[in-house]
Amino acid sequence: MEDLLRLARPAFGLEGQQPTPQKPSGNTRQSYSAPIRPAPRGIASPVAGTPLGVQFVDVAKEAGLNVETIFGGEHRNKYLLETTGCGAAFFDYDQDDWIDIFLVNGWRLEGFPKGKEPVCHLFKNNRDGTFTDVTRKAGLARSGWGQACCVGDYNNDGWNDLFVSYYGQNALFRNNGNGTFTEVTKEAGLLQPKLRWNSGCCFLDYDKDGHLDLFVGNYIDFDIRTAPTPEEANCTYKGIQVACGPPGLDGGKNILYRNNGNGTFTDVSEKAGMWGTLGAYALSAVAADFDNDGWPDIYVADDSTAAAFYVNQKDGTFKDEAIEAGVAYSPDGKPQAGMGVSVGDYNRDGLPDIVKTNFAGDTDSLYMNLGENSFDDRTYQAGLGINTRLLGWGISFLDMDNDGWLDILVANGHVYPEVDGTEVDAAYAERKYLYRNLRNGQFEDVSLSGGSGITAAAKARGFAVGDYDNDGDLDAVVNCVNSLPQLLRCDSTLSRSWVKIRVVGTRSNRTGIGARIKVVAQTGTPLLTAKPGTPLTQIDEVRSSNGYFSASDLRLHFGLGEAKKVDLVEIRWPSGAVDTLKDLAVNRLYVVEEGGRILKQDSFIHSKGQS
Repeated sequence: MEDLLRLARPAFGLEGQQPTPQKPSGNTRQSYSAPIRPAPRGIASPVAGTPLGVQFVDVAKEAGLNVETIFGGEHRNKYLLETTGCGAAFFDYDQDDWIDIFLVNGWRLEGFPKGKEPVCHLFKNNRDGTFTDVTRKAGLARSGWGQACCVGDYNNDGWNDLFVSYYGQNALFRNNGNGTFTEVTKEAGLLQPKLRWNSGCCFLDYDKDGHLDLFVGNYIDFDIRTAPTPEEANCTYKGIQVACGPPGLDGGKNILYRNNGNGTFTDVSEKAGMWGTLGAYALSAVAADFDNDGWPDIYVADDSTAAAFYVNQKDGTFKDEAIEAGVAYSPDGKPQAGMGVSVGDYNRDGLPDIVKTNFAGDTDSLYMNLGENSFDDRTYQAGLGINTRLLGWGISFLDMDNDGWLDILVANGHVYPEVDGTEVDAAYAERKYLYRNLRNGQFEDVSLSGGSGITAAAKARGFAVGDYDNDGDLDAVVNCVNSLPQLLRCDSTLSRSWVKIRVVGTRSNRTGIGARIKVVAQTGTPLLTAKPGTPLTQIDEVRSSNGYFSASDLRLHFGLGEAKKVDLVEIRWPSGAVDTLKDLAVNRLYVVEEGGRILKQDSFIHSKGQS
């Protein structure tokens, strides 16, 4: 065991929570490790140990998702650049309320022959469980070291657009509304004057002017011409030579672009306070109104250092309050290697909470929102501390069983392909974690009973969540490195109720990003302290990004348990307007325009198989 604590710094982050410094040998980078805390025992819950009622099955091949994502070397990586992988999006580009799939693609150091370059892919939903690759017809066949994607209608023309971050120049694709896109990066003022390793992104209306602004995280200042190789820097992981970084390298600077309202953006990063943060090495980012003041804030999962929590000051600036809020470090006050981040109200107290993936050898993190920008780390109390061996990337809150309580799905995969075939207790492809919400502040690890889509090993990175077949339960699409994607169809035997809400802004941004939706219904699955039949409240918010480098369905899905109707839907728009709808039928999608008008409702019973 003592030998395992004397590891050279691996490419990704801090392996544990308690640093154990050691005398360096040459220019070897250092690592940290710590004893793992025991998981809490004696979890009491009315559902623990009962049958799950859902199974996730990988149906990617049958669905037509038949193109591999290329990213770095398959068996050995020379540089950190080859390790991060790509995101995915459930993205309804043609506005038919059958969500389509966008998969970011990557590159390799040696390049590709002309005409053989890997490109991002857009798959159109055929409404029968299958998809058609329409990438080249849609104008999205872009190549490069792709990273993240986020979705939003930046020009308020009624069609959601697509932003893709890259190591190198980013890309903004304007949706033309006819099934095609036009890259408008230069015209929009988003060309960058220097080489950047752009990472997680999100659209948000930070100044509440009705136009979507854009946040783009930056990982490290990396130049392949000067970056150290594993041999030069003696970078090892458990005795295996691996790619170096990021500790010791200069962190990148996060970027905030203000939407000028005329199709262009202005870089306001320094003025807005993006550069006044302790953390660096940004990976995933998410925007949400964490303090319920009506203004969006930004949380950034940083690798190997403190996370960043940009609190909106309501004057065009942000202040990093991650340390004061309790979301910067582990419970021990140590930096972690953050990867992906998701937001949701897992305990149904009306405050959005945070869950984050970290490097292998550490737990993932669960931060419970206490209000007024204060959080409590509940990782161990909630039962997430039992898993430390696998390496998490994509993560999402989702209500897999429609009981009205958010569960958690984590996509794992090791960062180093070199671990395969060694004596290290790890493999490059790893299974997923699935946690069921026990409705009492705790979660039950149900990974091994979640279906073959959960237990099968995969080289996973980003994933998106959404109901692609419109059958009322939530599915996931997973982007893997040097492999085919996964399409995890959720098959449920529970027959529980649900409702979906898609919003259309008028005074607010057209996508409704930042809109807070409250749903009240008698779900039949109350808290232990609530009387049976008591109406319980759920909240969620429309966000353009989720998890690791990915974008989930913009239609908000609420599980309703045994509810026969929705008592109340309240929508608080970014403009400040509030709309209220009462006594809605369950098992339907409602498209609601700002002002309270229902533009569309659909049960999808008669529309499957139509194109």
